[in-house]
Order: sequence, then C-alpha cells, then structure tokens
Amino acid sequence: MKTQPTWTRRGFLTTVAGAGTAMMLNPLAGWALQEVDPRVAGIVASTIGIDTHNHIDVPLVAADVPGPHIDLVGEIKRSGLSSICMTFALDYQHTDGAYDRFINGLASMDQQLALNGMTRALNLADLRAAHKEGKPVVIQSVEGAHFLDGHLERVAEAYHRGLRHFGLLHDSDASVPLGDVYTNPPRWGGLTAFGADVIRECNRLGILVDLAHANTETTAAALKVAAHPVIISHTGLDTQLGRNPSMAQMMRPRLISREQAKMVADAGGVIGVWTHLADTPLDYAQNIRALVDVIGIDHVCIGTDTKMTPGNRPGLRPGGGPGPARPGERTNQAWPDQKSGFYYIIVDAMLKAGFTPDEIGKVGGGNFCRVFDAATSRG
Repeated sequence: MKTQPTWTRRGFLTTVAGAGTAMMLNPLAGWALQEVDPRVAGIVASTIGIDTHNHIDVPLVAADVPGPHIDLVGEIKRSGLSSICMTFALDYQHTDGAYDRFINGLASMDQQLALNGMTRALNLADLRAAHKEGKPVVIQSVEGAHFLDGHLERVAEAYHRGLRHFGLLHDSDASVPLGDVYTNPPRWGGLTAFGADVIRECNRLGILVDLAHANTETTAAALKVAAHPVIISHTGLDTQLGRNPSMAQMMRPRLISREQAKMVADAGGVIGVWTHLADTPLDYAQNIRALVDVIGIDHVCIGTDTKMTPGNRPGLRPGGGPGPARPGERTNQAWPDQKSGFYYIIVDAMLKAGFTPDEIGKVGGGNFCRVFDAATSRG
C-alpha cells in the first residue's frame, strides 16, 4: 500500500488556502441559513452547545503577551455555542522552551479572558451555571504535552492554572514522548510509560484526556490505562472523504477507522467531528450521521478544529496580530457566504438531515458534558 505523506498542521492549513478555491466553485458551498427558524433558535437556547476543539491564537512569547485584544465573548455569542474547549498548540514555535511557551500562552489567555469578562469552566456545574445565566465560558485545553519535558509534576501545575482538557499528542513528538502520532511513522510501540503516567495523573487530578492525533495502538493502550472515558476531540471517519480529491488525500492520515472509533465508544468515550472535508453544513451533518451510525448517538460530539477569533501568527508578521482568514478557518465563517452563527447553522442542518432535537442536544454538547463530568468530578 502506498504510504501517505506526513502533514503538519501548518502545512495543512496552508494547503487549505489553495483548496478553498475549488470549494468556492461548488454551488452547494454557498448554502446558508438566511433566517433563524424559531425551532432552531429554541434548540440552540435550550442545549449546552460546545465545540470541543477550538483554537484561540495567543502569543507564546513573553514579550508579546497578551497580544491584540480579541472579541472572544462576542464571537462565541454570535456562534450560538455555550462554550468552547479553548486550545493552543506548543510545537509550532521554537523561540523559547515548550514550558515557557505554555506559561506564556496561559498568561495571554488569562488576560484575554479578563478583557472579555469571561471565566474558565472547571467542571460541569460551572458549565450549567454559565448556560443558565447566558454567559459564554471556556474550557481550558492544550494540544500536545511538550511543556511537560518529562516532568510529571507539571500536570498538577497545569491543573491549578485551570487546565481541564489535555490533548496528549500533536504533530511532533515531545522531548519525552507520550505515544505514537497517527501522521508519523510509529516509533514507540504505542503509548509510552510516561504517557501512561500522564493519563493516570490526569485521572487523579480531574482532567479530561484527549487522544486526538493518537494512532490505533496508542489509543488501545491508553484505554487500558484510563480510569474514565476519553475524548478524541477532532477527526472524522476515514470513509467520509468529501468531494475534493486533493483535500481528501491530504486529510486521510488524520481520519480514524470504524474500529478505532468503536474502541473509544465501547469505553464510554466520545469523538468530535470536524468541519474539514465537509463542503456544506449539510455535508457536515451527514458526516456526523456516518459516525453516529457506527458508534451510536451517545458517543459523537462537535470538534471543529477551527478558530473562534482571528488568527495570531507570530513570526509571520511583526508582533503577530490578526491575519486574513483562510477558507474554513474561522468558526463563524466555516463555509463561504455563511450568514448565521456556527451552532445555528449546524442545528438547522442536523434537523434537515433527520436528527431529532434530543439527538442534536446530545451531539451538540450533552455527550461531551457527560465525559467532562466523569473526568472532572472529585470524590
């Protein structure tokens, strides 16, 4: 079998820009909800909508903290979501050590949250209270354990800084690896001993473990160690390749098989469907349906792998700062000519695809809330 090329997230996003032209030529790509149907609005208002993987770009270099002001609260309100798992990755820049980048990223997010009058949700009670009050909140996440550098005690430090959702792996290996990444040649035989220790520490403290980017062997080993259900926050089934062949070839290594999906679901976990490889909201709803058909309605969630706020790309322009959005990069601009906020669009599309309001509530956030509660509950 021909070996697929290895793609970094940065390379992937750059290629998406070129793929966007083809997407825009698709007449279905302009599908949008022109007016918010009362039924849609009712579902959005009554459910806790959560994007389980949303990148908020902030400076990771101390001199640039906290970066340009971002209207995080405004964009989340516009989306219709109640919360996002607010994440940043640590293996793109190499200006400082990964630990310093992690601390600087948290400091940036602390200040951005303060400027937006927002807080982090530390448990399900926080999510429910914020939803009842109509106040968006975030769940602090990080993608990649590079900041640990083999120091297990840093997991507790991150917990006390508000981390409640931990993506153990990303595109490149940490200095002390945790396991094999699905886009890289296998090197570690699946989960490493340190990776197992980190999972146990997350379980002890109350942090949800995210196995996104883990290959099948790493996932299987991690599930044997984990005391609570896990999440794969952003991926798709390897049968759902969309209409763009070049995009499908690029994204194929980042998709998971039915077998890997069932493995996670059988252990009580959930899997987030991303917006990549869906040319329209209706395509996205069908990608959700495909995963539901394999693992059941109780094990699927939303994990867009988009950005709620403008990208901040230090190193590409002086001092970083917002740049033009690439096609599909922004959450509220996931598809060309999108007129309504993301969750409104998705609820409408799921209704059109035959999902019931109860099923939409589960996929929209209820399933995530279940595993988040199991992971973060103490005593």
